[in-house]
Amino acid sequence: MLDEIFITPAQLRCMNSKILYLVVALSLAAGAALAEPATPAEAPVVEANSLTEDQLRETIIGKTIYLTISGFELPIYYKSNGRMTGSMGQVAAAFSRGDGSHDSGRWWIEANQLCQRWTSWMDGQTNCYKITRQSNLITWIRQDGVSGTARIED
Repeated sequence: MLDEIFITPAQLRCMNSKILYLVVALSLAAGAALAEPATPAEAPVVEANSLTEDQLRETIIGKTIYLTISGFELPIYYKSNGRMTGSMGQVAAAFSRGDGSHDSGRWWIEANQLCQRWTSWMDGQTNCYKITRQSNLITWIRQDGVSGTARIED
């Protein structure tokens, strides 16, 4: 009986796209649930070893930082003039809030934290991060307790 079912290539592509979107949507939902602020026992040890203002500048200026968000990498390029640009893949962009797959914004350093404000991503709100670095791995914690990792490329 199963060998009597015929699916056209167009139907198969449509089904594959729907399955992919469902998987991405579920991944983003799971990532959002897991991104709740960490309890003090679970919080990464960022405070004691966080980078100083000079170390932050040396770490990010002219570099691309690849944030790991819900299974996707979000590359952010930090310019020396306090501007930053970011872009995400088309699939991730389809599920993001804001103005699509590309955005730009401003960054600055305040009280040994990297602060940034995107034009449309993150609802254009300012967020500040304490950052540690080991080789090309970065660990960050936002002012609201949300934390994560990234990799840096010189």
